[in-house]
Amino acid sequence: MLCYSRSPQGPPPQREAAKRDVKVTSSGISQELYVAVIYPQDPVLRMGSNLTASCWVHSDLGVHASSLFWTLNGQQLPSSLYRVLSPTNLSVTLAGLNASRQTSGDNLVCHNHKGHILAGSCLYVGMPPEKPVNLTCWSRNTKDLTCSWAPGGKGETNISTQYTLKYKLRWYGKEKECEDYTHSQPYSCSITRDLHLFTPYEIWVEASNQLGQATSDVITLDILDVVTTDPPSGVTVSRVGQLEDQLSVRWEAPPALKDFLFQAKYQIRYRLEDSQDWKVMDDVGNQTSCRLAGLRPGTVYFVQVRCNPVGIYGSRKAGIWSEWSHPTAASTPHSERLMSGSCDSKSSGDSNSTLRRELKQFFGWVRKHAYGCSSMSMKLYDQWRVLMQKSHKARNQVLQGDKS
Repeated sequence: MLCYSRSPQGPPPQREAAKRDVKVTSSGISQELYVAVIYPQDPVLRMGSNLTASCWVHSDLGVHASSLFWTLNGQQLPSSLYRVLSPTNLSVTLAGLNASRQTSGDNLVCHNHKGHILAGSCLYVGMPPEKPVNLTCWSRNTKDLTCSWAPGGKGETNISTQYTLKYKLRWYGKEKECEDYTHSQPYSCSITRDLHLFTPYEIWVEASNQLGQATSDVITLDILDVVTTDPPSGVTVSRVGQLEDQLSVRWEAPPALKDFLFQAKYQIRYRLEDSQDWKVMDDVGNQTSCRLAGLRPGTVYFVQVRCNPVGIYGSRKAGIWSEWSHPTAASTPHSERLMSGSCDSKSSGDSNSTLRRELKQFFGWVRKHAYGCSSMSMKLYDQWRVLMQKSHKARNQVLQGDKS
């Protein structure tokens, strides 16, 4: 519900603020006579303040002040708070005001004995803003500069507070204000025009309302030091032959930065289909392909990739990680050992135990030296794994044939 009286933030809304009579003077000029007014009109007060307001009734109305009553947000105030100052003036005193329930203000209304509204006023009760904090900025593909921040303190002033992002070139240039504020994020703004590379910016945020103002710390940055990219595109995930515990991931570098001199680094994360826990691989480096090892056989995995542009045009600072790419799913092959069943002979059990032990040792060595996205070739390892799987499958077929 909007406040009954006018808002101090703009023009009054379309409403009947108070009943009016029209009087025509001897000169033929009409004058509007308000039957009642409230003073002060639309005050702005700190939380905990006291307020004494008066309702002045026009003498032509023929109503005595003692017949009037007050309401605050629709609730009638007790008569013990009233004081008849004159036949046409009734005051009310409010002590220890709480914060406004809405930024449009609280309704303080004066009524006649029949309950009709004579006049209204908005109470804006809150606090001055505190120093904005956590000011951070980033540039997507060097095409813009977006900054976000957080209000200081508890972040709620209870009255309308305006935040303005300001910036200027460090050594020259005029102070400017950001104009493209993000509606989806209340404390964010993007600078999209007249950007300068290789020149530091000074950036800060000013917060102000009718009770005061505050300014954040000033940060200094070069756009090239805070670049982030679009997520890597063309992400594909595929099987590695019949290796049941591996998947191959490939992707393309962010196209928007192809003409920039930079050394990208990538991260991969993956999770099981029925899990929300991601496992992150940090050692991907600058290559655009990767081998995931040590996976579960016959299992669906979701995979995502993101990029960090490092050293754009010789910048000494790392960039900012992009968003993750859209999830891409693939499944590992089913294990031949699980599909062929188990054997109950003691000799085959011992053989399987020995084989598992040897595989465990070999896998441990591979994961230690070639796990993830090592640049070393794994062709020999792949051939060995396929050979062992075929040998194991043939051994199980022979054992099952003997059993039958």
